Parts: sequence; structure tokens; C-alpha cells
Amino acid sequence: MFEKIVSIVNDIVWSPALVVLLVGAGLYFSIRTGFVQVRRFGLMLRSLFAPAEKSPDGKKKGISSFEAFSVALSGRVGTGNIVGVATAIAMGGPGAVFWMWIIAFLGASTAFVEATLAQIYKFPHKSGLRGGPFCYIEQGLKSRPLAIAFAVLSIVGYGLLLVTVQSNGVASALSNTFSISPLVSGIGLMALLALVIIGGIKSIARVASILTPFMALGYIVLTVLVIASHLDAVPGVFRAIVTGAFGIEPVAGGILGSTIMMGVKRGIFSNEAGQGGGAIVSASASVSHPAKQGLAQAFSVYVDTLLICTGTALMILCSGTYNIFDASSGEMLQAVSPELGNNYVGFTQAAVDSVMAGFGGAFVSIALVFFVFTTVMAYYFYGESSIMYIFRGRDGNGKAEKIAIWLFRTGLLMMVILGALKQANVIWQLGDIGVGITAWINVIALLLLCPQAIRSLRDFEKKKI
Repeated sequence: MFEKIVSIVNDIVWSPALVVLLVGAGLYFSIRTGFVQVRRFGLMLRSLFAPAEKSPDGKKKGISSFEAFSVALSGRVGTGNIVGVATAIAMGGPGAVFWMWIIAFLGASTAFVEATLAQIYKFPHKSGLRGGPFCYIEQGLKSRPLAIAFAVLSIVGYGLLLVTVQSNGVASALSNTFSISPLVSGIGLMALLALVIIGGIKSIARVASILTPFMALGYIVLTVLVIASHLDAVPGVFRAIVTGAFGIEPVAGGILGSTIMMGVKRGIFSNEAGQGGGAIVSASASVSHPAKQGLAQAFSVYVDTLLICTGTALMILCSGTYNIFDASSGEMLQAVSPELGNNYVGFTQAAVDSVMAGFGGAFVSIALVFFVFTTVMAYYFYGESSIMYIFRGRDGNGKAEKIAIWLFRTGLLMMVILGALKQANVIWQLGDIGVGITAWINVIALLLLCPQAIRSLRDFEKKKI
């Protein structure tokens, strides 16, 4: 009974209404900013390498723009880039990829607005700069209760519940490929995470700035190799993506609704624009102007979806290692690779195997380890920053905050092992509900506070800092 109630609530939270809200907000922000995600693309790249500002004693006030970009990207790049893309193709056909591109394009403007607002409303902490949606909700919308609700949902949704989904993905992949016990996988992942998160934001930023670019670049290089080996299929694949997006092909016409919905939902889940996580990281960057960090975070959406997700999609489509199913009945509509059935992870594995036989399983497993490790690091940072906000100015000696953070660390690490052993569907849905509610709260706040981000952009363009 409880699971049924959770499922119903989850369907309500992540209803088409939220999808429409996120897409509509992205379009609105794009128009209001004069399509800054295209107009200032060159400046996006330059903003990535803006040095962190320093205090009078020569110490950095916070992390650099590139470190913030890396931490935010690590939160965006996860299992969705492998499993999520494969699922989108299976349930929506090749056309779903087109709608993922549209969402990335519009989501970049949303990421710009939330990151810029996070910079405007950040607060100093002994560990560095902190902030996020809870700050601009309290200070901009004058609603501390709503801000507290956002912070609590971030702690529980991201920091505890969704961690189980990530660790379960790693444990399953390592068990299937290398016959490693889920308990061993869970303990190993927990130990690695403990070494990093106990060091705080600077440790997380350091690891993310080294590991995330390496991880993303390595994955992209391999996708290029696979695609290059099937170069003759590329024109037909792009044709299938475009015709499928608008239901022109017979099969695509029958699942047009699923095509659009799967592309939009997978794109939103992958790039996280509008959900608030990127804004929490953005507040910790020490830059000369708020809009500069906004531009850097807009670029992270492009990297996540237009590069990494597209790489996965083109690998699968060019090698023909996929099938298409009816989302409602589960019936196979197009058996491109019948032996794979509905093994969505297998789509990507088989694509790699088509070029390097026997390497697909190992590659996907190793990629998932990197993706999940960096994603959980980002989840921890979301939760830690939320705790610091809740206790800000209300804990004289900081003792209560320290206790809360250590309890959170312990809880997160325990959930890593729990997820590795058995990730319950109800836990995944509860986490999804928490994150979904934060998305509703955050996007509405962004729409109300958007004029401030626009003013910041105009000031930045005028000064050319």
C-alpha cells in the first residue's frame, strides 16, 4: 500500500506539468537573455578559467570557476548518461535524441539564471563561500520557511535517497562484469568517498577538477572511435533522429508522444538545469562578477547533454544495438537487435563490443564507477551546503552544525552500502519526489527573480569584466 501511494505521488510530482514548466522556463529565460547560450558562447569558454578572487591575506575566498564547473558537471554526469540515454531510445526511438538536444539548449539559459542568482545571494562560511536556491528564496522572495523546506528536501532527496540508486548501478555492473560481490563494491565505493568528502569542499573541488574532465574526455574519445568505425551509418542516423522527432516514419508516428516525453524527461534528468544542484555549487565559486559563473554553468549543460549524452546515443544508433518498445504495453515495436531484448545497459555495451569485442561490459562498468563516484560527491556537497544554510547565524559556536554534518556524512556512506546491496524501488521514488519538489520550488523562484539575473547580465556585458 505504501509503495503504491509513493508511486502515485511520484507520478504527480513528475507529471507532464513539471516538464512543461521546465521547458517553458527555459524558453522564457532564453528570450529574456537574448539567447545568451548562443550569443555569448565564446565568453562561456573563457569564463570557465576565471581565477578565484583572493582576500587581503592572499587566500582564495572560495573555489575557482573551473572547480565549480567540475563539481556541477560531476553532479550532472551520472548513470543517466549511459542508462538514461539507452532507455530514451528504447521507449522513444531515435527521435528522442532530438528532444534531448532541445532541452539542453533551453536548459543552458536556466542554468545561467540559477547560477547567477546563486552568486548574488551567496554567504560567507569558514569553509568558504556557500549558497544556493535556499538563499535566493529566503533573501529574494523573503520566505525562510520555503527556503528551509528546499534545504531539507535537498539533504534527504539528493544526499540520502538518490545515493542508493547510484551505488546500486555500480554494484550491479561490477557484479555482472567482474563477479565482484555487491557488498565489496559498496564498501569500496564508501571508502573512496569517505577519503574525499571528509576533506570538505576544497577536497571535493580538487578531485572533481581532475577526475571529471578526464572522465568526460575519455568517454567522449571512445564514443568517437565507435562512431568513426560506423561512419557510413552516420547520415542515416541523423535522418532517423530528425524524422523520428516529428513522427514522420511509420514506427515513429505511433510513438510520437513517447518520443517527445522521453527525450524531454531524460534531458531534464541528465542536465539537472532548474533542479537547484548546480546553483548550490555555483555559489561557492569566487568570481569577479555573478554573470561570469552563470555563463560557466550554462556550458556544463552543453557538455553533459550535447557531448556525453549525444556520444552515447550515436554509439548505440550507429552500431544498431537497440530495440524500440511501446512505453505503455512494453511490446517490442522494432527489433533492430532482437538478442538484446530490453537490456538497456546492454545497448551501450554491445555498441562498444561492435568495435572492441569483449570490451563493452568492462568499459561500461568502469565508466559507471567514475560517473557514480563523482555524482555522489556532488550529492554530498548539495547536502552539506544545505546543512550550513540551516544553521547559519543560529549556532554560535558551530557545534550543532558540525554534529549535523557528521551525522549526514555517516548517513550518506551507510546509504551507499545499502544501495549496493539492495536498492528498493520505493527509495528511488522517494528520492525522486524530493528532487521533483525542489525543482517545482526552484523554477518558480527563478521565474520570479529572473529580472535580477537579467540586470546582472546587462551589467556584465556593459563592463566586460
